[in-house]
Amino acid sequence: MPQTSPTNASSDLAPASFGRRVLALFVDWVTCLAVVEGLVAAGVLGGNPNGLGTLGLFVVESALFTAVAGGSFGKLATRLRVVRDVPGQPVSLARALVRSALVALLLPPLLTAGGRGLHDVAAGTRTVAI
Repeated sequence: MPQTSPTNASSDLAPASFGRRVLALFVDWVTCLAVVEGLVAAGVLGGNPNGLGTLGLFVVESALFTAVAGGSFGKLATRLRVVRDVPGQPVSLARALVRSALVALLLPPLLTAGGRGLHDVAAGTRTVAI
C-alpha cells in the first residue's frame, strides 16, 4: 500500500475524534513542560519557569512539526495529522503558526463549525486520523 505524505494527505481520511485530539494536546503539553523544566534545571533558562515558557514552546513546536511533518509531536504520537482543506496542498508554516496560536488560546478548539475546531477553520486545515 503506498504511503501518503504526512503533509499532503488525502481528503478521504476520517476526521479525528475529540478524545484523540485531547490526548494529543496532553502529550504535547507534558512534553513541552518537561523540556522547559529541563532547560531551567540545566541553567539554560533562568528563574522560575512559568506557563508562558511552556505555552511559547508549544506554539513553536506545534507550528514547526505541523509544517514539516503534518502534525505536532502529540498528533504524530497519537496517529493524527493536520491536512489542508485543499487536497494536494501541504500545510504552510504560516497556516500552522496561525493554527497553533489559536489552539494556545484554548477557546477555538472547543468551538466547532461543521465538526472542525475554529482554529482549523481559520487556518484552512482539518485534523484527521490515519
